[in-house]
Amino acid sequence: MIVEIVSTGTELLLGQIVNTNAAYLARKLNSLGFHVLYQSTVGDNRERMTQVLATALARADIVITSGGLGPTQGDITKEVSAGLLNKPLILHEPSLERIRCFFRQRNLPMPDNNVRQAMVPEGAIVVDNERGTAPGVILEEGEKTIIHLPGPPHELEPMFERSIVPYLIRRFGEQGIIVSRVLRTYGIGESTLEEKIRDFILNQSNPTIALLARNGEIHVRLTAKGASAMEANELIMRLENQLRQYIDQYIFGIDEESLEIVVGRLLQAKGMTLALAESCTGGLVSSRITDVPGSSVYLTGAIVCYSNQIKIDSVGVPAEILERYGAVSKETACYMAQGIRGKFKTDLGVGITGIAGPGGATATKPVGLVYIAVDGPAGCDCQEYRFFGERTGIKHRTALAALNQLRLYVGR
Repeated sequence: MIVEIVSTGTELLLGQIVNTNAAYLARKLNSLGFHVLYQSTVGDNRERMTQVLATALARADIVITSGGLGPTQGDITKEVSAGLLNKPLILHEPSLERIRCFFRQRNLPMPDNNVRQAMVPEGAIVVDNERGTAPGVILEEGEKTIIHLPGPPHELEPMFERSIVPYLIRRFGEQGIIVSRVLRTYGIGESTLEEKIRDFILNQSNPTIALLARNGEIHVRLTAKGASAMEANELIMRLENQLRQYIDQYIFGIDEESLEIVVGRLLQAKGMTLALAESCTGGLVSSRITDVPGSSVYLTGAIVCYSNQIKIDSVGVPAEILERYGAVSKETACYMAQGIRGKFKTDLGVGITGIAGPGGATATKPVGLVYIAVDGPAGCDCQEYRFFGERTGIKHRTALAALNQLRLYVGR
């Protein structure tokens, strides 16, 4: 079954609130096996809302709206759908009584305009709202179904779980299940990755393949539909095994496994400890590592050695190295990694130095030049990187590169 989610409310178009309802509904519907192929957002305008709902009904079997069920003149979703289907609005007495009870329990007078919330299109199925005053509405028109849900997430979500899910299963039957698995990659561009697995993309059916650029990573999302979760997962695993023959070296994690989670797991598995000396990242790598619960097992300590004097006094970088090669150099990064490792007596040391910009560049050392060194039992591995973008973006990409370099070093 094809579903379109229509989010109503001018505040969404103005960017005054984040539309979490669409993400929630899409996630839940896909897990039930319904295909959410369209999402639309429309303001509180009768003509435009009529056009959007008419378009949705033409291309989807089920249209689910959120918002516009309140008591004010701007809450017009039910009125628009009733007009579109040529149905009069009638008073639903049980809903009106529930609304009156809502106000009585709070010892508040009920404004007259709240009666509007009890007006529903003729023939509609009314869905009780346990968290607010706006009932949900289901309209069945031949093979098409419109479901109106309230806008506030704390009302929409329990109504959907408690009432709409059982309704959908009862009316449309079991739809199977849609399962997704994300292969998270680093160190390869989106176009290059696509070239490596182009044949799989061109011949996809079930499962499907999607490439997503996400904050310096490229995610490969595999989505399969099956009669059961086991069947869908088997389809995904079969395709994943084939893809890994081409891109396994770039895959570092699955689904929610971030680089810091993977690095922490490797360090724990090998019983290794870590210390960091960070300059241009300002402690960002240490912060990401400590975002993982239990990281105190492997992270001993870190120093933000932003100035040259701190690099000398606290990390042990020789003054002559700084004078000869500069703070942003392979030599300095290696001494930082070795110095912090010795200072904290850890198995591994990481040194990070670079130019995050916008100032500080020279003719030979541009903004975005970064050196990352990992020192450990296998010696010092120092890599040069050239990043582009604004200051915060360069810091973010440097942190990712440092974590990935550390992952590769520990995983040898």
